Amino acid sequence: MDSASNTATSRNNAAFAFIFVTVMLDMLAFGIIIPVLPHLIVQLIGGSIARAAVWTSAFGTLYMLMQFVCSPVQGTLSDRFGRRSVILISSFGLGVDFIVMAITPVLWLLFLGRGVSGMCAASFSTANAYIADIVPKEKRAAAFGALGAAFGIGFIVGPALGGFLGHFSIRLPFWVAACLSLLNFCYGFFVLPESLPPERRTKRFDWSHANPFGALVLLRRYPQVFAFAAVYFLMNLAQFSLNSTYVLYTDYRYGWGPQAVGYTLAFVGLCSGLVQAVLVRQLMPKLGESKLIMIGLPLCVAGYMFFGLSSTAWLFLLGIPFLCLGGLAGPPAQALMTQQVDPHEQGRLQGALTSLASLAGIFGPALFANLFALFISDHAPAHLPGISFVLAALLLVVAAFIANYAIRHMHPHHATSHADGGAAALAAELSPLAGTVAHEPLPTDQSESSP
Repeated sequence: MDSASNTATSRNNAAFAFIFVTVMLDMLAFGIIIPVLPHLIVQLIGGSIARAAVWTSAFGTLYMLMQFVCSPVQGTLSDRFGRRSVILISSFGLGVDFIVMAITPVLWLLFLGRGVSGMCAASFSTANAYIADIVPKEKRAAAFGALGAAFGIGFIVGPALGGFLGHFSIRLPFWVAACLSLLNFCYGFFVLPESLPPERRTKRFDWSHANPFGALVLLRRYPQVFAFAAVYFLMNLAQFSLNSTYVLYTDYRYGWGPQAVGYTLAFVGLCSGLVQAVLVRQLMPKLGESKLIMIGLPLCVAGYMFFGLSSTAWLFLLGIPFLCLGGLAGPPAQALMTQQVDPHEQGRLQGALTSLASLAGIFGPALFANLFALFISDHAPAHLPGISFVLAALLLVVAAFIANYAIRHMHPHHATSHADGGAAALAAELSPLAGTVAHEPLPTDQSESSP
């Protein structure tokens, strides 16, 4: 019995390591093309930067729109046919798509390729469902924190590598991204086991569950899940204040150039990674999911207020640790949602959550960028360059009230911390990954969200 248990644990650790590498490589491939995609667009349209800015924003919207549409489809497919095949097909599709983008001579094909990238990148929801399959409930917050580290590694390293490769050829980063995705496919084909046994799969594929709005109906069937999903959406929406205004705001208010922006974003990534990869694991067995959420959200509010109201750069920098400590709230909120959904619906849950994040990505950049433009213009009702960050803070205040309500009405089993120290145990089991520092990116595709 002990031998069988050890074998199962070993298989699960290997599977988790693959999912970690999958997410990291996919984010690395995504991040590599960030510095060069706008320049390739300029090249394909004949050198007009103004037109390129319009097209770049359209590329970003298309990417998030395709994630919004396709995430629940992939989640439902994974509930019906298993996680492994969906993840592998997505990795292979990304690899082929990057090759097409690397060789395309026309803008419309590059635009189409970006849409396909959004479709394939929707597999992140399936990766989260895979984790929910193989990790016990009491250990999931730490596991999702580790996945946040994988996001961060890819995002921090990717743009730097892409900028370096772009000096040699503007299309070289696309080829490297293709190689990473195809290597990931090969690795998974030979290593990744299936996490969802046939007896736990749904009996048929239901299109009412696969469309993005139908998938959101699932959230309403579970009242606490619906409340935490609202918190998740508000957190993602607030994050787009960074994506859409960080570069322009710091240039306008503090005179920062690309180098200063790059250094501060690296600092954000490092601090966020320490929170996700270390603090979440250390604090989970001591405080539990509920307390971590209610600690993280106010800290995040403080960070955004520092960003929005600081008149000097050094005060702005003081907000970074507060903002990153706000990352304590994300993994436990996600873990609580997985604990309250049936095992055969984990794929639908993660697809619905990814759709919510994508929906925030469709509307968030326009909301915050236009507010920033309005409040620095001659027609501003008040001169408040940091209005986007102030609004983000207010959104998280609302999120904190919703989270508090959901926690107070939760089943007692989920409202308390787990006495068995599950998160610490997971950290020990996954010790090769424990030193990893990074986070799900705060500013995602800067080139796509900035004019």
